[in-house]
Amino acid sequence: MRDADAVVIGAGFGGLGAALTLAEAGAKVTVYEALTYPGGCASTFSRRGYRFEAGATLSAGLEVDQPIRRWLRRHGVEPTIDLLDPSLELRAPDLRIVAHRDRDRFVDAFCALPDVPAARLRRFFEEQGRIAAMLWSLFDDPDLLPPLSTKALVSHLRRGPESLRVMRWMGRSLSAMVRHFGLSDCAPLTTWLDAICQITVQCDHHTAEAPFAIAAIDYFFHGAGHIRGGLGSLAAAFVRAIESAGGEVRLADRVRSLCRGGGGYTIQTRKDAVRAPLVLANVLPQALSNLLDQDLPALRARGARVREGWSACMLYLGLDLDCPLPPHAHHIEIVQRPGFRLDAGNHLLVSLADARDTDRAPPGQRVATVSTHVDPKALEAGDAGGIIDAIHQTMREGLRTHLPELDGHIKTEMTASPRTFQRFTRRPQGLVGGIPRRVGLRQYLDLLPKPVLPGLYLVGDSVMLGQSVLGTTLGGHRTAIAAQGA
Repeated sequence: MRDADAVVIGAGFGGLGAALTLAEAGAKVTVYEALTYPGGCASTFSRRGYRFEAGATLSAGLEVDQPIRRWLRRHGVEPTIDLLDPSLELRAPDLRIVAHRDRDRFVDAFCALPDVPAARLRRFFEEQGRIAAMLWSLFDDPDLLPPLSTKALVSHLRRGPESLRVMRWMGRSLSAMVRHFGLSDCAPLTTWLDAICQITVQCDHHTAEAPFAIAAIDYFFHGAGHIRGGLGSLAAAFVRAIESAGGEVRLADRVRSLCRGGGGYTIQTRKDAVRAPLVLANVLPQALSNLLDQDLPALRARGARVREGWSACMLYLGLDLDCPLPPHAHHIEIVQRPGFRLDAGNHLLVSLADARDTDRAPPGQRVATVSTHVDPKALEAGDAGGIIDAIHQTMREGLRTHLPELDGHIKTEMTASPRTFQRFTRRPQGLVGGIPRRVGLRQYLDLLPKPVLPGLYLVGDSVMLGQSVLGTTLGGHRTAIAAQGA
C-alpha cells in the first residue's frame, strides 16, 4: 500500500484536466485508466491498421491563446492543431449551410439563403451573438468560473447589463427566443439549430435550455480545430504534461474498488493499491456507485438523469484519398428528415481525418467516423440487435443520399453499437454526452463543484460544464481547484 495526495479515476478529458491542475499545484497525483490509451469516450483507437475517433467529434477552444493550448504550451507538449475554416457543413433536403470561422461571414451567408426573413434573422443573430460573447469569455478565462474568487466576483458584478441579458432567457427554451424574433417558420434556421443543439447540448432547439444553446451556436467561431493524429493525440499531450508536472498516469490499470475510511480513501486497482485523502472520479455516476459498493441517493439521481440522454451507433470508414470531397470537408452534419427526432440515423455527424494525417490509415486512404444517437430505452424495450442493424442501414442510406461523394470510395467499413462503445470506453450502456441541457433551472445546479462524499468528486460530462472536450477539461480544472480549497 502506498500513499498519494490525490487519485484521479479515468483519463477522459475531465480527469486529465483535474490531474494536470493538481500536479501543477504540487500534489502527488496518480491517474488510473482502464484502457491502454487516454481520452475516454473522446479517444482515438487502433484497429486493422486504422486509427479512428471513438465517436464523431468536433472540438473547439483550440486557439493558441485559449486555456487548453496555454496549459500544454507550459509543458512543451502541444500537438499539431489545424484551425478549421470552415469547420462544418450541414446537409439536409434542399439545404446546405457552411459554418465559416468568421461569424459575420457565416451570418451573411445564412441571411442570403432563398426565402428567409433576412432582417429578422440578423436581429436574432445579433442578440444571440452578444449573449454568446459574454458566455464564451468565461471559457477563455476559467478563473471566472466557480469556485469564484473575490476578483472573479468583482468582474461578474461589472458585467451587470450583460448578465441581465443572459438571465432573461434562463430556464426558457431556445425555441422561445426563436419565437420572440418571429422565426418559428424559418425552416433553415430551425433545422440548423436542431442539428447544432443535438451535437452540443444533446437535444433539439425546442427542449434546449436557451443560454447553453446560445453559447453552443458560436462553437464554430472559437477555435474549432483538427488535431493531427486524432483526439487521442490531444489526450496523450495532457498525459505528458501531467508527467512533466510531477504526476503519474497509469494506463491499462482499472480501478476495482474504492473504500472510504481513515480520513480518506483506499483505491484498489488491477495492479496497485493506494491511499489518498482526495479522489476525483472521471466516470459516470452509476460506475462510481459500483466502485463504492454503496447506493448513494445523489449518485442514483444523477445516474437517472444521464440515462435521459443517449447512447450511440457508429460507422468507421476507410476512404480513398482521391474521394472527391469538398476541400473544407472535416465535419459534415446530415439531417435526413428535418422536424423529426434526431436519433436512430436521422441525424449523422461525420468526422473526417485530415488528408495530411497519413499515420491514421494505410497508404492512399483516410479515415472517417460517422455517428448517430440512440435512445438506450428503445434498446431495452425491443430486439436490440434488429434495432441496431436497422439504424446502421439508415446511416448508410443517409450517406448515399447526402454525401454521394463517398460512393465507390469506401474501402473499409466497421460498425459499432452502444454495446461496443461500452466495451471500449467502459461507460455503462455506452452512454455518451452526459446530461442533456434541457429547459429548466436545474441545469445551473451543476455549475458548482460539489463533493459526492467528503474528499470525493465527480468530473466529466455528467457534472460541471460537461459534454464537450473543452467543457469537461475546464470542469475538471475548476473542480480540482474547489477540491483543494475544501
